[in-house]
Amino acid sequence: MQPVAQFHFLAHSGISLIGAILLFAIYYNIRRRFSAQIEDEENFLRVDKGLIFLSFALFTWVAAGIWGYAFSLSQINREVDFAFQIAFSLLNNIFFLLALYYFDHAPEFIYRNKRSRSILTILVLVVALLSILLTEDPITMGNLLIQVNAIPDLIFSFFLSGILGYTLYRTFNHRRLQVVAVLSLLIIASMFLSQFPQVVVNWNNNFESYLIKLISKTSLIALFLVLAASWVIELANTPKPAEIRLHFTDWSRIVLSIPSKNIQGVEIDFGSKTTQFKNLLKFSIRRKFGEGDNQCLDVSSGGEIKSQAYVTRIPDNINEILKLQGDDRLDRKDLFTFLGEGKYRLRLLPDTIDIEKGLLQEFLKMSENQSYKTIVSNCNSTTEPHKG
Repeated sequence: MQPVAQFHFLAHSGISLIGAILLFAIYYNIRRRFSAQIEDEENFLRVDKGLIFLSFALFTWVAAGIWGYAFSLSQINREVDFAFQIAFSLLNNIFFLLALYYFDHAPEFIYRNKRSRSILTILVLVVALLSILLTEDPITMGNLLIQVNAIPDLIFSFFLSGILGYTLYRTFNHRRLQVVAVLSLLIIASMFLSQFPQVVVNWNNNFESYLIKLISKTSLIALFLVLAASWVIELANTPKPAEIRLHFTDWSRIVLSIPSKNIQGVEIDFGSKTTQFKNLLKFSIRRKFGEGDNQCLDVSSGGEIKSQAYVTRIPDNINEILKLQGDDRLDRKDLFTFLGEGKYRLRLLPDTIDIEKGLLQEFLKMSENQSYKTIVSNCNSTTEPHKG
């Protein structure tokens, strides 16, 4: 094997190892320094598990690079080498899918959707099986030699690259990093293109192909580090659940306090935006009086709230009414926690929510959903409102 290939494997392993360790370091820092912001979560924070699986994907690259270098120095059978390549590709694809499961801006069919995640994992296994079953001998197409058993992995990589590019673009764009958002699309595209030499044998084992692979993977690792850093910044700007206080005083009127957002006992009149007020009231009643799943609202086409857009409009309307700018603007994640499978819950602690008794009784009387009466009556007949 060419010395340039050996250099590629060693450089690829070293860079991936540094990137993986840095992601783990950021993960540890988040768990240690931002526990107050995530204390209301019942499971690990989404960002934490996302970082872990991205780190695992990079460690897979490290192992693949070490194996490639070892193969270049030995007389190992090519069939054994191909089997290891399939295994590394399988692990890498699974880790990326698991990471995307926790990305806030991933497509809805992946984000916190266990059923879709299982289906995609099975699809990864099918791709690996096809790669094993297809012929190892390249076929001739014109002047090109095509490695047939590498085609399934290339097709799945196209699918995964599309999802990853879409997710990263939306994430960076949401964090007002538009240049990085555009750059992420270019990096993902180069990552996909760098895999073509595995299919077109004529293009493999040359300087250009190894250079593209090294640049694209190094760029993607740098992109992951920027992503992790932006998550840290977002957490630093996320209010603690215990500091948020919400008081429902009348129909369409609330008093909100979030000191870290420079909101101190401000009265907010939703006016004609009664849908957003009612949705916020529903979340608050469930959070204050409910337990377990009763604290959540199903946000889906068949749920009580039909779309995530209606949840997002609540902080958006508050931003508009209070004319909040910059870091003081409220985001959906400041007020709501997404628990998966279309379920959202208010981030506030139950004892920081106050609802005027008359307003509560009027809502319960008017509500078509009788479960609210049950939730409130069960709470009143047993103990005081749920505290955690």
